[in-house]
Amino acid sequence: MGAAESALGRVENQSELSMAALASREALAEAGLTLKDVDGLFVNYMGQEGSVQVGEYLGIEPRYSDSSDLGGAAFEAFVHHAMLAVHSGHCDVALITYASRQRSRKSRPMALTEDDQSLMGQFELPYGLPAPIGHYALAAARHMHEYGTTPEQLAEVAVAARAWAALNPKAWAREPLTVADVLATPMMCDPLRKLDCCLRTDGGGAIVIAGKDHARNAAKRAIRVIGVGESQRAWNIAQSRDLTSTPGAAAGRHAFAMAGIAPSDVDVFEPYDCFTIAVLLHLEDLGFCERGGAGEFAKSGALRPGGKLPSMTSGGGLSYCHPGALGLLLLVEAVRQLRGEAGARQVPDAKIAVAHGIGGVLSTSATVVLARD
Repeated sequence: MGAAESALGRVENQSELSMAALASREALAEAGLTLKDVDGLFVNYMGQEGSVQVGEYLGIEPRYSDSSDLGGAAFEAFVHHAMLAVHSGHCDVALITYASRQRSRKSRPMALTEDDQSLMGQFELPYGLPAPIGHYALAAARHMHEYGTTPEQLAEVAVAARAWAALNPKAWAREPLTVADVLATPMMCDPLRKLDCCLRTDGGGAIVIAGKDHARNAAKRAIRVIGVGESQRAWNIAQSRDLTSTPGAAAGRHAFAMAGIAPSDVDVFEPYDCFTIAVLLHLEDLGFCERGGAGEFAKSGALRPGGKLPSMTSGGGLSYCHPGALGLLLLVEAVRQLRGEAGARQVPDAKIAVAHGIGGVLSTSATVVLARD
């Protein structure tokens, strides 16, 4: 497996396609491969670019391709799809890539518009629910009601992410952060404050999935995919049967069963931290703590450097980078941790890492378990 980031933060001298191309070349070089070796291509939405446009730009005519739009969970799901495609002989070398310039282009809509004719637009827009923050605010409010979760516990997630970001020279926000600092920021959508919400940056990356024969010739240590799982639920938040859980409960269960591991075996956790409440939901869904216990778990310092479950080790979407769809960068960070390449933020002797993506409004989830040879 090869893994690489594109340029991050604010990228004004490249296009999304060139960002994806440069990251792809770097990831392939790590795997001892070139673009000529790629015969499987997996691309989530890149503005208007899917696998056909990206393939054209890269000069690839793949035997197998996938542009399934599962939001931020797409990339973990693509690992699943790519693994199956390689195993069944539909392709030999799978490239997963993505790039976004949403910060530079100011292109990410922060709310539904009157032109939205989807079911969500018809039935939720009249109530003024801003997307996606309003949906996660509903989940946070319900979690508080059900389990007594506090704003301080939510804030601890942001503080933990920032502690890791301080160790990552590529992170967008690295200045010190305390729980009091988070609570002092403006309320964005009750109960979520500004620093409960992810960044809006440019960025992207690439991951290469190939079989054992190619792994033997890799320029860097190959990392094994030992477990995968994915699931989905409701597109409309009004149709979600439980705001305190996500499809990640099923995705994680399948991935852990395939890998033959328990939550206690995980050395590094890379959760999709679009909002602080999302991390608490992921912790509970994947069994790292009991239902309703994630707030106390985070408050204990478990997610911070030196904690029981090192999480968001790049700084995550809250402090490192969030280019519209974060899931690919979770995989990149997990690979680097398992290779021992994370520098000051390296988790000692990391052998098993989990990347867990989520998409839509608690709509899709996918989990990948990676292991060091």
